[in-house]
Amino acid sequence: MTASTVVLWRHGRTPFNAENRFQGQLDVPLDDVGRAQAAAAAAHLSTLPIDVVVSSDLVRALDTASALTSLTGHTLTRDPALREVDAGEWQGLVGAEIAQKWPQEHAAWRRGDDVAMGGGETRTRLGERVAAAVEAHAAAVPDGGTLLVASHGAALKAGVLRLLDLPVTAGSAFAGFRNAHWAVLRRRSRGWALEEYNAGPPGAAVGAEG
Repeated sequence: MTASTVVLWRHGRTPFNAENRFQGQLDVPLDDVGRAQAAAAAAHLSTLPIDVVVSSDLVRALDTASALTSLTGHTLTRDPALREVDAGEWQGLVGAEIAQKWPQEHAAWRRGDDVAMGGGETRTRLGERVAAAVEAHAAAVPDGGTLLVASHGAALKAGVLRLLDLPVTAGSAFAGFRNAHWAVLRRRSRGWALEEYNAGPPGAAVGAEG
């Protein structure tokens, strides 16, 4: 039992995305644009041979995933291990506010250093958490099947790096996930290979990268 394909899908836009606020693990819902993005992406993803759908338990990811399962009839499994990064005291703030209160930490984070965001998680810890969850769910998919994971921008990017066995410092070579966009990983003999990154249907590109 193991999936040969994993689709990693970021949630649609939220009001915090529109304002470029750090969401972290705050439970912020989709806005109208985000719901439209999720519906557009779901219409495309519903044509894929998906076997299992799992999601972060935060409402923005759940509602995005539900746009797909309402079309396909899949059972939707919730997993808190797929939540966004714990950004500690940075959650709910915009970049300028963070830079003013924590100038050194914010500058280090922007450089790509592996700092604990707002006293919360580091990118390394985040990647380990998300990759472990993806691998666990993939192991429960029938051989050769497809797992779809609905999660969050920073979580998915960190998870991709870990699944590809790349260092945290390689993150600067990857753009952030756009709202309602996805990546596709295929299992190879030596591990996972990245087949698609930041794929999405027309109309889903509005919103901040995460």
